[in-house]
Amino acid sequence: MRYTKSEIIVKQIYNRSDFSSDFDIFPIEKIHNLTDLKPVDVCFIAVKDEAIAQIAQNIPFSDNLIVHTSGNTEMEILKGKNNIGVFYPLQSFSKSKSVDFKNIPICLEAENKTDLQLLEKIARLLSEKVYFMDSKQRKYLHISAVFANNFTNYMLAVSQQICQQQHIPFEILSPLIEETFQKIKHIAPAQAQTGPARRDDKKTIHEHLQLLNASQGELYKQITNAILDDYGKEKL
Repeated sequence: MRYTKSEIIVKQIYNRSDFSSDFDIFPIEKIHNLTDLKPVDVCFIAVKDEAIAQIAQNIPFSDNLIVHTSGNTEMEILKGKNNIGVFYPLQSFSKSKSVDFKNIPICLEAENKTDLQLLEKIARLLSEKVYFMDSKQRKYLHISAVFANNFTNYMLAVSQQICQQQHIPFEILSPLIEETFQKIKHIAPAQAQTGPARRDDKKTIHEHLQLLNASQGELYKQITNAILDDYGKEKL
């Protein structure tokens, strides 16, 4: 990738396998061998965490800036013949849905001030939300994101499953779901907590457990006990 004051120019894209047709609209050189990579201002490694080190070790040039995009991987895994950094966009990406990068937080780290300034300039061309944090902070941010996004989505999947089993349209819950996430923009999640566990309504809790299947009931019980414990109530 090449950077100017007003634009980002992607020079090459590397992929071990074939490129999907989605890439046909981009006038970018597509390569399948790392040896064909050319020196650039910044080389982004956007692969699975377990593949980052191997890719970094096999980049053919030296004394350039290479960065990975992982939330849970230390910057030092890139150590070698190039300058190193991290360019971590905090968002869940899906092929089926585009996102507005202006609203995506981008977390940056680099070995030296010059590289960090370059990454910041690139990040601010993409997003209005740029943060600086080291690898340890980024790991804890990633854990927080798993709770906020991945676990929450799984809970919604269980909720949808229960609705489907009882022939209830899942969209009935949409206003409640939207209100839940709107509310925490204004008050802390701990203050916004409601429900049977928050008010220690054991009667309702036990009635719910009788209606759920084994796996749903176990999950319900674990979360309920966590809430009861947090608010100083006796667990089930």
